[in-house]
Amino acid sequence: MPKGKPEVVPDDGLTTRQRRNRPVLAVHTGPMKGKSTAAFGMALRAWNQGWSIGVFQFVKSAKWRVGEEAAFRALGELHECTGQGGPVEWHKMGEGWSWSRKRGTEDDHAANAREGWAEIRRRLAAERHDFYVLDEFTYPLHWGWLDTDEVVTALRERPGRQHVVITGRNAPDALIEAADLVAESTKVKHPMDAGQKGQRGIEW
Repeated sequence: MPKGKPEVVPDDGLTTRQRRNRPVLAVHTGPMKGKSTAAFGMALRAWNQGWSIGVFQFVKSAKWRVGEEAAFRALGELHECTGQGGPVEWHKMGEGWSWSRKRGTEDDHAANAREGWAEIRRRLAAERHDFYVLDEFTYPLHWGWLDTDEVVTALRERPGRQHVVITGRNAPDALIEAADLVAESTKVKHPMDAGQKGQRGIEW
């Protein structure tokens, strides 16, 4: 894709503008770090366009305070105060989804994942957000907590112009097939190979 131009233009009956404005389903998978980081980079661009951002984290513990969460919450407050950028919502399964207020309970993780996906489906149907980050969403699919075919169908049939980026290892083949953009992170070197633990500003 030299200079941002596609090498092949499909005979799909769409104009260049229509093709350019189609909603994107992206998947960031693979064994190396950086999948979520790349997704949040895309979300920053979306926020700058004034789009509504919805982040749904499916695995990370409520005790983990990631830098991206603090930054996006601040950007959401900036939007509320000045109108700059777009609105931001951030939800964690590990805290108990904020709409159900179950923080600190010992609920079944699979049931919580199903509840999170059901809420996302409702939001997709209502065109609630312009840009969704489903962080570590591949794991509930890989573990069989959610039906991959049902998820893929809902994503393919989502109305309007809603962009979705999904992160996590072991993305199912059906999800990869349905996606418009798939990036796989592979390890060449990592500081942990030399015994170095994660550090502030790099891992969180």
